[in-house]
Amino acid sequence: MSDISFDAVERAIKTTAATVLRNETYFCDLDALAGDGDFGNSLAAGFRVIEADLPTIDKSNIGAFLLKLSMIISKHVGGSSGPLWGTAFMRAGMLCKDKMSITLEDLEKIAQAAIEGIQARGGAQPGDKTLIDVLIPVRDAIGQHARGDGDNNAALRDATLAAEDAAEKAKSWVAKRGRQQFTGERSTGTPDPGMVAVATILRDLCAEFGVNAAPAHA
Repeated sequence: MSDISFDAVERAIKTTAATVLRNETYFCDLDALAGDGDFGNSLAAGFRVIEADLPTIDKSNIGAFLLKLSMIISKHVGGSSGPLWGTAFMRAGMLCKDKMSITLEDLEKIAQAAIEGIQARGGAQPGDKTLIDVLIPVRDAIGQHARGDGDNNAALRDATLAAEDAAEKAKSWVAKRGRQQFTGERSTGTPDPGMVAVATILRDLCAEFGVNAAPAHA
């Protein structure tokens, strides 16, 4: 098992920002199917600042780095996404205090902390068709490798496939949280843009780190 270095974490954030900005219109289009249609704009607003500020953000350790990102996201991402994504990054930063590298075990704990933080902030439960419905299988996929072969690449691959599968399955659900809940049955058959965003980011991380994963859902 090899540790995940600070440089790898920074590369992951750079890739995430690029993914969010490149898919800004796509994520808005997904959101427009049963929401306000502004999810892509909201998320991009925060990651545009991250991309611009990245050279000067505190890189003394992973925790400080992630906590600064959480502040940017909370301040610049609009709607409900800012508090939720910001909380996820804040919980991650707190767990990585003073660390210059992390393990898969740490990553599993980070995913769990993000889930707990999002639930505490927004009250979502599994099956409500929200971010936690994609983060739970991602956490589980990482945990299997953390307690098994310790293969970072395999963990990223399986987390990506789990996220894509979760986002696909959730299409048939009725949204019970967020803007989509107000559309009732009309949310059935539509993707949750937040879940799709996580899956899209993970797939791009596979490409960035040379991880061979099965094709994404059509």
